[in-house]
Amino acid sequence: MRHNNKNNNLGRKSAHRKAMFSNMAASLILHKRIKTTTAKAKALRVFIEPILTKSKEDSTHTRREAFTYLQDKDAVTILFREVSPKITDRPGGYTRILKTGTRFGDAAEMCYIELVDFNEVMLGTGAAETKTTRRSRRGTKKKTEEDASPKTAKAAAGKEAKVKKSAPKAETKAETKAQDIEKKAEEPSSAEDNA
Repeated sequence: MRHNNKNNNLGRKSAHRKAMFSNMAASLILHKRIKTTTAKAKALRVFIEPILTKSKEDSTHTRREAFTYLQDKDAVTILFREVSPKITDRPGGYTRILKTGTRFGDAAEMCYIELVDFNEVMLGTGAAETKTTRRSRRGTKKKTEEDASPKTAKAAAGKEAKVKKSAPKAETKAETKAQDIEKKAEEPSSAEDNA
């Protein structure tokens, strides 16, 4: 009987289950998001959240405690260097489960489990989408100076400065070519005069 036994055994013996959770937790810390089944994700959440809570205090003792669960030095380093500073203000709920549907082979419910503070899309701090313009056969509309952003204005000013700097060089090249042609034209005539 399994009275008051809430943990999901996931069809594994205890040693296999602990090793699997250790591996999945280390992967979650390293990659910030992993894809797995919903049952494993729910069980992993119970496993990893106490580790994340302990990581808020950076001491040798808490690092050793985290290592006993994770068994991965790189994961412990990243946990205390990158993850714990971001979660210091959060009072729990460090992970998020996003369901993605069923797996094709066995119809198992699949999901992503991720660290909440590392999803740039949901936080809205990701790179802003740049507007792309469609090309049309009807012609293009020129942007007015008011519509241009400061960055594009600076870029345009930089291009104008480059054109101005390169313009004298082009003029001098053109002048030198013209002078060379004139000299060549004069040389044959002078040679004919000598003959």
